[in-house]
Amino acid sequence: MIRRHSRSAIFMHWFNAVCWIFLLFSGFALLAGDMQPVGRWWEECWQGLFGDRGLLVAHLAVGTLWVAVYALYLVVFGRREALPFLREVTSFDVKSDMLWCAKKGLWLVLGPKQTRKLGIDPALPPQGFYNAGQRLVAVLAVLSSAGLAVTGLVMGFCSGASEWAVSESVLQWCIFAHFCCAGLMAIFLPVHIYMAALAPGEGPALRSMFTGFVPESHAEHHNPLWYAALKKNG
Repeated sequence: MIRRHSRSAIFMHWFNAVCWIFLLFSGFALLAGDMQPVGRWWEECWQGLFGDRGLLVAHLAVGTLWVAVYALYLVVFGRREALPFLREVTSFDVKSDMLWCAKKGLWLVLGPKQTRKLGIDPALPPQGFYNAGQRLVAVLAVLSSAGLAVTGLVMGFCSGASEWAVSESVLQWCIFAHFCCAGLMAIFLPVHIYMAALAPGEGPALRSMFTGFVPESHAEHHNPLWYAALKKNG
């Protein structure tokens, strides 16, 4: 077995998952009228649990906690974990990564046999610690998270009668950016969940988010560039 994730990274992954799901679902419930993407029943369900004002307070409280814990994580583990993570997910080989995404899409929709019948070799380009899809979603998640954190704090603490209140124009732009970032994650979060938990062959990767370890054979097959680097470094 090979260690893939540290205990702190595992904690932050699941902390992020719980906060994201709550914030996304409660955020949908805060939208009213034509802006409600789920339905009036969803809004009534959440307001029944928290109340109209209580839902907004709960959303802001969880969002603030999420920002605070991540800020602490960056202070403590920034150099050791966060910066290496950012370097890894922003390292793109355009040709190889585009080919990986195209072949992976065919592989998931048609399967390797049908892909081969089309005259396309289903073998995927070798990947490092993260594959091309994971890196793409990670970059979107980082950018969207930063946007949500900044705009959410402005909307929550710099509006109304607050002494730090911003102008109405700035507030409207923050609302627009907040919705855009949340919308992006609403699209890509289910894709990430499927690819990480339900896609064929991803069982060991999912278990590693609990144990921290993956089988050596899984690393060699799914992340050959990372595996080769590990062997080179002994």
